[in-house]
Amino acid sequence: MTTIRTREPRELLALIPYQLGFTPRDSAVAVSVRGERHRVGLVARVDLPDLSDPSCGPELARSLVGHLLADGAASAVLVLYTDGPLPTVGDEAAHPAVAHFRGEAGPLLGEVAVWVVGPAGYRALGCEDPDCCPAQGRPLTDLQSTQVGAHMVVSGRQVVPSREDLVPTVEVPAGDRRATRRAADRWAARRADSLDPVSVHRWRRAGLAAWREDLARCAGEPGLAIEPTRLGRHLAALDDVLVRDAVLLGLVPGNGRLADRVVAGYSGDEIGRALGAILDPVSGLAPDPVLVDPARHLLVQVAAHASRRRRAPALTLLGLMAWWEGDGARAGIHLDRALGAREDYRLAVLLATTLASGMPPGWVRARGA
Repeated sequence: MTTIRTREPRELLALIPYQLGFTPRDSAVAVSVRGERHRVGLVARVDLPDLSDPSCGPELARSLVGHLLADGAASAVLVLYTDGPLPTVGDEAAHPAVAHFRGEAGPLLGEVAVWVVGPAGYRALGCEDPDCCPAQGRPLTDLQSTQVGAHMVVSGRQVVPSREDLVPTVEVPAGDRRATRRAADRWAARRADSLDPVSVHRWRRAGLAAWREDLARCAGEPGLAIEPTRLGRHLAALDDVLVRDAVLLGLVPGNGRLADRVVAGYSGDEIGRALGAILDPVSGLAPDPVLVDPARHLLVQVAAHASRRRRAPALTLLGLMAWWEGDGARAGIHLDRALGAREDYRLAVLLATTLASGMPPGWVRARGA
C-alpha cells in the first residue's frame, strides 16, 4: 500500500501502471484513497467506452463506487487514459465517463479529482492554470522520474505495454500442433465409441490418471515440455465436464480422492464444500503454489497446442486459477480468449460474470473483512 498526498499526483499516475501490471489504453481507472493519510487502496480499471456509454455507463460507475466503498475509500481519484487529444479547458466536464462516475461517487465520496493521460501528456481536468496544466498537458517524461517509479524498478516490478501482453501467446511448431490434434481426435473417438457407463467411466478414469502423471512430471521438473501426443490426450479429457471438474478439484488441498469420485459421477455436497475453499469468505483458502504452479504450466501447454475451439476448457481453468490468485487482469484475458474460442462455454461465461461483478475469491474477501 502506498501513501500519496494531494500535491503528489505524479506519484499516483506513476503508480497505476505498476498496480495493474500494464500501461492502460482507452481506459478509466478508479482509485480508492483511504483515510487521512491518503493511502492508495483498490485500483480498478474498466474500458473507457463502457463507462462513457449512456446505457451501461451509470450502472458501471455505480459498481465501481461500490467496490471503492467496500475497500474503505474515504475519497476517490479517476484517471482517464485516451489515445486522442487531451480535453481542452471547458469541455472536460462534458465527458460522459466523468459525469457518470462523479454522479455516483459525489454523494458518497465527495469531490472526485480527475486526471487524463494522453499519448504525449497528462493534465488535471478543470485546471485553468496554464503553468500547472498547459493545454497540451505536462510531458509524460515527468512520470518516469518519481519516487514510486524508482522504488518499483529497484524492487523488480515491471510494466508490460498492454493488457494482452500480460499473457503472451505461446508459439508452437505446426508439426507439434498437428500431432496434438491427431492424438486428441483418437481419444475423443474412443470416448464416442464408449457406449455403456462402465466404458465411459474407464475412459474418464484413464484421462484423469494421465493428467496426474504429467502433473507430477511438471512438479518434479519445472519447465518440462510435455509430448504433443500426451497433450492431445489431455485436450480430449478436459472436454469432458467431469474430468475437467476433477482436475479443478485437484487444485484444492485436502480433498483426498474426491476427484476420483467425481469422474465416477458423484455430485454430492462434498463438492460444494471443496469449492468453498475457492469461493467462501469464511473458509476460503489462498491457492497453494505447490498444486497450482505445475497445473498452470501443463494447462498453458495444452491451450497452446490446441485448435481454436478446443482451447476453451484449458483457458477457462487458467482464468479460474488467475482469479483465485487475485489477478483479475490475467483472469480476464484467459476468459476472453476462452469465450473467443467457444462463446457458449458455460463455465467461462459464469466466471466472466463473476469477474465483471468484481467479486474477489474467498480468501481475499476474508482478509478484507
